[in-house]
Amino acid sequence: MTTSRWVIAAVGVTLASVCDSGWTQVPPFVGGVYTCTDAKGRKLTADRPIPECTDREQKILNPSGTVKAKVGPTLTAQERADLEIKEKREIEERGRTADEKRRDRALLTRYPNKGVHDQERQEAMAQIAVVIQAAKNRLEELTKQRIVVDEEMEFYKKDPSKAPAYVRRQQEENIQSQAVQRRFIGEQEGEVKRVNARFDDELVRLRQLWTTIAPSPSK
Repeated sequence: MTTSRWVIAAVGVTLASVCDSGWTQVPPFVGGVYTCTDAKGRKLTADRPIPECTDREQKILNPSGTVKAKVGPTLTAQERADLEIKEKREIEERGRTADEKRRDRALLTRYPNKGVHDQERQEAMAQIAVVIQAAKNRLEELTKQRIVVDEEMEFYKKDPSKAPAYVRRQQEENIQSQAVQRRFIGEQEGEVKRVNARFDDELVRLRQLWTTIAPSPSK
């Protein structure tokens, strides 16, 4: 095999394998002396990467005999693919960890103690309660309007089709509006549960953070 091909093989050592073994990523060294012990136990030296040691570590020596660098074994295509997957997962995990730490810092900044967290929960619940009450008030108005419309329709009970168009339209609009308000009230009641669940989840994490990072909050 030619010198250039072995030089390319040395360059092909991946950064991850180098880092995992505590090595420094280096290109082939001009003037360096490569040394290794092959599978047969022979100690070999050369002025270029040694073919018999592509499956194991090779040391590159200075003229003084000290170790200048180390080159790991050449990886197969499958090994490189597996290593890339491993590196990608490690990068993603580091990213998740960093994001979690940022969220924790933001959470602690916003809620330095339980009193602040409880107050914000109460305020959130109060805001939703105002919206629900407004919807209930509107529903009550619609119910009263429906009574008036129904009284007008009472004259046409035997044949509702004879009722004036505006009366029938008021009745239909009232029915639809009441349905909308009831649906909205149901959604807001669901929002109460979601907001409470969020605060509950936050409180679980905050208790851990207050214990390990911040001073103990008031109970």
